Amino acid sequence: QVQLVESGGGLVQAGGSLRLSCAASGRTFSSYAMGWFRQAPGKEREFVAAISWSGGITYYADSVKGRFTISRDNAKNTVYLQMNSLKPEDTAVYCCAANEGSITARVLAYDYWGQGTQVTVSS
Repeated sequence: QVQLVESGGGLVQAGGSLRLSCAASGRTFSSYAMGWFRQAPGKEREFVAAISWSGGITYYADSVKGRFTISRDNAKNTVYLQMNSLKPEDTAVYCCAANEGSITARVLAYDYWGQGTQVTVSS
């Protein structure tokens, strides 16, 4: 089992920045690929970014490419999502997830999920 707890969400103006953190506990964090997903009211959960177990490979949704950066610190059992140039359409609950397999954008491939943290971007 892996437990995931997100933090760092909040209210920010358009153009601003936030840094989300996801702290993991339980089984060996460094063996998991990690992903960030988001869900806005009335919409399906969508992929945001993913990172391989080593941190050497990253993958982004087109909607956030160039604005968001995913990273991880395996010594701290934490994965981060740096979000810059935020837009109102980025407003959503952001969740991190752990995948025992390889890096992927597929929601169903992820085995463990956090509860999420709210990000609200005002115009």
